[in-house]
Amino acid sequence: MVWTAQRLDPVRSRRRIQLLAELAGAKAVREGEQPRRGRPERIRELIANRRRSAN
Repeated sequence: MVWTAQRLDPVRSRRRIQLLAELAGAKAVREGEQPRRGRPERIRELIANRRRSAN
């Protein structure tokens, strides 16, 4: 039997990602940590670090 991955419905996938992000934020609050930064901010930071190391 060949394994085929089924693609999730885009709306369902978006809701799942949002729920997981909210759960991670709630966990961070409970543990007294700052919530993780969003993906766009992490990407900008990686690009900036790469530019600094290239110089």
